[in-house]
Amino acid sequence: MIYNKLIESIILPIGDFFLKTTYIKRLKYWRSIDSLSLKDINKVQKKSLQRVLELANKKLKLYEQIKFEGDDPYIWLKEFPILTKKKLNENIDNLLTEDKKGLHKFSTSGSSGIRAEIYMNNEDLSSFRAGNTRWWEWGGYKIGDNLLQTGMTPNRKALKGIKDVLFKTLYVSAFALSEEQMYKILNKVKDKNYYLLGYASSLNILAEFAIDKGIPIEFNSVISLGDKLFSHYKKNIKKAFNSNIIETYGSSEGFLIACQYDLDYLYINSAQVYLELLDENNRPVEDGEIGYVVVTRLDNSAMPLIRYKIGDLAIKLPKEEYPTSRKLDYPLLKKVIGRDTDVVILPDNRKLIVHSFTGIFEYFEEIKQFKVIQYNNLGITIEYVKGKNYQTEVLDKILKKLQAIILDFNFKIYFKEVLEIKATKSGKPQIVESHIKSLKNE
Repeated sequence: MIYNKLIESIILPIGDFFLKTTYIKRLKYWRSIDSLSLKDINKVQKKSLQRVLELANKKLKLYEQIKFEGDDPYIWLKEFPILTKKKLNENIDNLLTEDKKGLHKFSTSGSSGIRAEIYMNNEDLSSFRAGNTRWWEWGGYKIGDNLLQTGMTPNRKALKGIKDVLFKTLYVSAFALSEEQMYKILNKVKDKNYYLLGYASSLNILAEFAIDKGIPIEFNSVISLGDKLFSHYKKNIKKAFNSNIIETYGSSEGFLIACQYDLDYLYINSAQVYLELLDENNRPVEDGEIGYVVVTRLDNSAMPLIRYKIGDLAIKLPKEEYPTSRKLDYPLLKKVIGRDTDVVILPDNRKLIVHSFTGIFEYFEEIKQFKVIQYNNLGITIEYVKGKNYQTEVLDKILKKLQAIILDFNFKIYFKEVLEIKATKSGKPQIVESHIKSLKNE
């Protein structure tokens, strides 16, 4: 407890000062929103929505032709077109309110397999990171607690390395981990009061390994992010780690959409995003019906993302089905509809999750889109659509990076150029298409 207070009240404020960030300020702000009534949360949302729409209308050529009528930002919003990832990529410079030179750039690939460039200023990034931390706190975590995290940047540079030390974080790759590595990791944190955080599919792989090897371990709580927490994942995680599980739903473009707390449903983070669920014709669906997820971020300025269609399907919980007792007053999301994120299985039974591939391809703009197909555990075929400045040499670079993960040169990796990768019903192309499901379920 003393260390938790020290890091939050002294160390991190000093870091904010020198880095010109506002992480602690934003964390306190998000905590304060959690205590508000639905009426007051809606007031915050309306004010924030008005701000971001006025900003976009004033500073972005893409939206300057939109004429606002009346004083209701929810009505204004309907005049804004749907922003797809493809349209975002075609209009990056037209979506920036500030000079790129002073912004943080993020290349995202996500489960759609399509790259996107996102820019944030210090305030935008501070708010996003603080919002994530506030969700982790819903799972009982406090800044400075022991944390085992699976992620996409195992090569921690100076700043991230310092952060890991201060936050007492054991950061491990969400890429293919060998059985020896998983054994060492789980035994290292066993009986040491840790929280577990990471991609749902990678948490499931750790859980399956712990069950298979009979490793007794219990985490304070488990927080999943990045991909969908499927019911069989949750079953495995609970069995392996005997822990409370918090599911978060957001995107690396900066959206913190919804999160579990005390209910099976997810609280919609309506002070940070305005969530629309739309049908195929971009008309709102009724609560309780499946709709395409379209979100507007309310706490950013450098790159307003308005009516951004992220490719998921979801269902809002009808008001008449709301539990009579709940800890927070946010509106509720009944379910995020998603497909099972397949894994690629290697000959030695190691598993590559979808992020094993997106974590590589996101750095190659020469590849616009890709899909991994596996028919047996001897190899994979990667279909790809050419992107900017494509040259065949890029395939060799990707191959080397994949081989560095797989560590098995007998495992064949074939590349196949295609003109199009078709989407699933959710609007997302399927990144990993496995035809060896019986092997996966053994």
